[in-house]
Amino acid sequence: MYELKTKETNNSVIEFIESVDNPKKREDAYKLLDIFTETTGFKAKMWGPSIIGFGSYHYKYDSGHEGDAALVGYSPRKAKISLYLMMDEQRREELLNQLGKHTVGKACVYINKVADIDVEILKTLISETVAYTQNKYPE
Repeated sequence: MYELKTKETNNSVIEFIESVDNPKKREDAYKLLDIFTETTGFKAKMWGPSIIGFGSYHYKYDSGHEGDAALVGYSPRKAKISLYLMMDEQRREELLNQLGKHTVGKACVYINKVADIDVEILKTLISETVAYTQNKYPE
């Protein structure tokens, strides 16, 4: 049976951020911690070894696979900062067009640094991701 790798842990968010080698990326990780905490109202938790997540939800796919995941989150990776934001594709595209310098993966938005983006648009992306996910996966 498939074992979910990214689970909520009791590891310290602050210790993880302090372990980020690049001082500018570490500073951005703290800025994002404040932005996500303020916007979601949730306490930051570590998900797996490197994702800082906020809130959680339980999902169950038609295949029967189910698990828990963070509503939103980010990870200060070596190359770029990954933002985990999920919402309606059209709305996501609309907001991303206003975000600033970024690239996009399937479920991630990648930024080099917080200074490259519009923080107010990021807050909207965070809020709408939380609302979208809670609506899609009600308790």
